[in-house]
Amino acid sequence: MKIVIMDGDLTNSGDISWGPIAELGELTVYPVTAPEDIVKNIADAEAVIINRITLNEEIFEKCPNIKYIGTLATGYNTIDVDAAKKRGIVVSNVPGYSTYAVAQSAIALLLHHTNRIAQFNSYVNGGGWASLADKNIDDVPLVELYGKTMGVVGMGAIGHRVAQIAVAMGMKVLAYRRNPKKEWENESIKFVSMQELLENSDVVSLHCLLNDETRGMMNKQAFDSMKDGAILLNVARGALVDEKALSDALDSGKISYAGIDVLTCEPPEKDNPLVANPKCTITPHIAWRPIETRQRLVQIVADNLKAFQDGKPQNVVNP
Repeated sequence: MKIVIMDGDLTNSGDISWGPIAELGELTVYPVTAPEDIVKNIADAEAVIINRITLNEEIFEKCPNIKYIGTLATGYNTIDVDAAKKRGIVVSNVPGYSTYAVAQSAIALLLHHTNRIAQFNSYVNGGGWASLADKNIDDVPLVELYGKTMGVVGMGAIGHRVAQIAVAMGMKVLAYRRNPKKEWENESIKFVSMQELLENSDVVSLHCLLNDETRGMMNKQAFDSMKDGAILLNVARGALVDEKALSDALDSGKISYAGIDVLTCEPPEKDNPLVANPKCTITPHIAWRPIETRQRLVQIVADNLKAFQDGKPQNVVNP
């Protein structure tokens, strides 16, 4: 089987092995693939593995040998899965590989703000903290999370892990999910409507998939519904958020802080309003990137492809 990885550097720039996938066929890895090179690079491929490359019906028509598409990610919004299904192409994603890393990143973004670690470290390294009664230290606000409410939007595996960490810190959790899992409810975690979550949460953390229903869900109306001074975290997909509306909410003080790992356009465009906003911390879509997480990802991608080769495809998103 001819296997092509289209944008390998996003997952592996040389610090981990493609071995588990290479064992399954004739593997070609392209570090990056420009849009104009997509068809050329996969012209005779039977299995195509991508991270953020766009694959649509026009490409499928020009590459008739494709039988299988695997994602190096959980999300698959860059693939026209309906067009793939019409052509008999199986599409598999990788759910669950980054649960712990992404939840950890969401909490790290939160603690970056509430505990001001970087700010205090910079102050001390610059010669600050010259006396026990340093008034400059008193001027930096700290936030205790105990007793506050975490709102988790999209209570899947990652959202549930964030909820568990929040509970461990003494927070209450309000969760929203289209189909609530009542077995996850307890005295600290409660499923509620989206509106109730927005109105009552001190921190809102986004963990839902991007689709037509969720695109732009965090807009001016949503921010207006939130508590004054609430915090927004997004380690899911950038386009869940209306970035201009969020920047305006930060400027007005309606939202006190935003911790973001994802943007609508990545890398950000020069006029992205969040990049220069002092109340917003942005990391470059790296919540999923610990080496342990990426090794797990490659192994599951290989397992998915092997299952397809054996006639028992798994993690199929277009059954």
